Amino acid sequence: MDYKKLLTRIAEKWPAKVLSVAVAILLFAFHRMGDLQERFFSVPLQLDMNGTLVPAASYPRNIRITLRGDANSIYHVAEEDIEAHLDLTGYGEPGLYKVPVQLNRKGTAAETETLEISLEPMEISLELDTKMSKYVPLSPDFQGFLETGYEMVSYTLEPNQVVIDGPMKLLAGIPELSTESIDQGNRSGDFTLRVRIMNPNPLVIIRGDGTAEFSAFVRELIMIKNFEDLPVGVTGLREDLEALLDPPTAALRIRGLQNDLELLTGETLLTVDCSALAEPGFYELPLTVSPGPGFEAERTDPETIRVELVRKEEGDPE
Repeated sequence: MDYKKLLTRIAEKWPAKVLSVAVAILLFAFHRMGDLQERFFSVPLQLDMNGTLVPAASYPRNIRITLRGDANSIYHVAEEDIEAHLDLTGYGEPGLYKVPVQLNRKGTAAETETLEISLEPMEISLELDTKMSKYVPLSPDFQGFLETGYEMVSYTLEPNQVVIDGPMKLLAGIPELSTESIDQGNRSGDFTLRVRIMNPNPLVIIRGDGTAEFSAFVRELIMIKNFEDLPVGVTGLREDLEALLDPPTAALRIRGLQNDLELLTGETLLTVDCSALAEPGFYELPLTVSPGPGFEAERTDPETIRVELVRKEEGDPE
């Protein structure tokens, strides 16, 4: 074989041959790239802390992951096989830091060498503050109204205070926590509810299970009602006598359940008892209040009535 002639023929038109090879390589690469597929999902961002600092402002809670490779590679990877985290263990002072996001492969993601993984964002700006704990009181948040005529005389909330953890500056502005809305709507008796404790900020951690037991003690509402210019009746009067009252009306202040008071009329509430009187004349008699059971008369005005008894003239109707 004439190697000299062979080398001469290979060297002939070498730029065109090199270009052809390069084009072939590019075409192969483009073909391979066209065969590759992409898959997108998000994974939670984990924070590796040193225990003395915590995040003091909001930050991305999830990282967008892009998998690139052939279908067999990308769709056999479980989302749990990729972890995203920030390593904050080296930071010891409060401040604002820019920290790169680190990926941890495991399972199928670690075994597949041809898999391309990219993430967004690649770094996080994160403000850190000193971790703090404190007790805060817990208060109920009421909504709606009890049934008419009823009142909540007392309630209990267990626990009535909780421990919260979080950044020092944020916790300094939280004097108390409240429960979710407690609907009193048209209730007329005692009731007990399990209610959630409302968290004012996701950076705050409420110790415990995040709930409290609320118990309300409901009673019928006792009210006071004033009657004015009530007519005063006469009882026990002899048939041959008649009574002239001065004044003929009086005022009454009475206590009772609201719903019962609304049904109470004043026509027969006040009387004077003349059963012990047998002769005409002037008498000062105390007012008698007869409201019925469940009511309590607080006062009458006046307390006594001046009564003049006179004999009926012959022919007066009975």
